[in-house]
Amino acid sequence: MLALAGGPVLAQQLPTAALPAQAAASQTQGGPQQAAGDAVSRFLMERGILGQAAHEGLLGQVRDKASELVLASMNFLGVPYKRGGNTAENGFDCSGFTRHIFEMSVGLVLPRRADEQAKLSSLMPIKKDELKPGDLVFFNTMRRTFSHVGIYVGEGKFIHSPRAGGKVRVEDMRDAYWAKRFTGARRADLNAADKSGAAATALN
Repeated sequence: MLALAGGPVLAQQLPTAALPAQAAASQTQGGPQQAAGDAVSRFLMERGILGQAAHEGLLGQVRDKASELVLASMNFLGVPYKRGGNTAENGFDCSGFTRHIFEMSVGLVLPRRADEQAKLSSLMPIKKDELKPGDLVFFNTMRRTFSHVGIYVGEGKFIHSPRAGGKVRVEDMRDAYWAKRFTGARRADLNAADKSGAAATALN
């Protein structure tokens, strides 16, 4: 349903160790939004995903819950692709990955399929030049609009579960393969979703 055919392979596989420590260390400096944003940008810089020049730009873009979501997604780098998969233990397909990250990090439950996520009325359509970390990005990889989905992380990069035989990884949307297959982006009101989740927890 969601496997890719012939997508490019990321040259550098990215380790996940040290991420929690970096995030925790950043929480001691400044407010929560600045700290989370700094953790995101520093982690991406150290892994070669984000250039030095984009550091301050990313800090200006991040929203507190969005940066937490991006950090959470990085913990799953290297998890194998599995068709229909939606757990780290069993593997993820593309929409299983985005669904898991959104539910785990901000309490927002997305539909199961990529095309259903794209059509969700509570998500706001976003232009490519308006992308911010935490937005969902969609691609036509199976001759069908919205057949693949990932999470934007900044500076033209997105994280996703690519295809059978692949692993969760970060790739550049500006690469020819992805640029010509991009079909749209969506943004959730993550802070509202977090408040909704907290309210539901309090009722239980």
